[in-house]
Amino acid sequence: MRETSEDLQELQALLDASLSRSTSHLRSIIKAESTLTAEQLTQVLTGMCTLALSTVTAKGEPRISGVDGHFLHGKWHFGTARNAAKARHLAARPAVSAAYMRGEDLGVFTHGKVEILNPQDGEPAADWPDLLAYFKDFYGDGDDFFDWENDVVYYRLHPHWMTVYAPDIAKLTAASQS
Repeated sequence: MRETSEDLQELQALLDASLSRSTSHLRSIIKAESTLTAEQLTQVLTGMCTLALSTVTAKGEPRISGVDGHFLHGKWHFGTARNAAKARHLAARPAVSAAYMRGEDLGVFTHGKVEILNPQDGEPAADWPDLLAYFKDFYGDGDDFFDWENDVVYYRLHPHWMTVYAPDIAKLTAASQS
């Protein structure tokens, strides 16, 4: 777990606020006994999680694709090739939706805006060196296959809404601890 106590407090406030302002239909499905706390969520979302990421074209048409999501400090982080269509979409329209689903055991649904962590012609995010070290440690340095600074663009998803569905919390948290 990489989250600080402030990260966990911010995430918990987001989870609580998101669920409280959701539709009655969603609140009838996601109740206290079928969701996770911020601390539980950060214990379950470790390593790489394949996200379904939704962007929008210039014509307003939705597009969905998969990305390697990493849940760090209570936010999703992901990358793509700088020349990918989704990179063009995100540069022009940074609003996204992301879903992580682990069968019927877990669903994490997020809406927000992305921040580019390593812009090609600008200053990287203050924590980019630490994040780059994390990604290189996770994937290997990749230097034989691509240039981290020029070929890959990374994003942080700043959520304004996030909710979690976990119908069997004991099963889910037991699996993450083994």
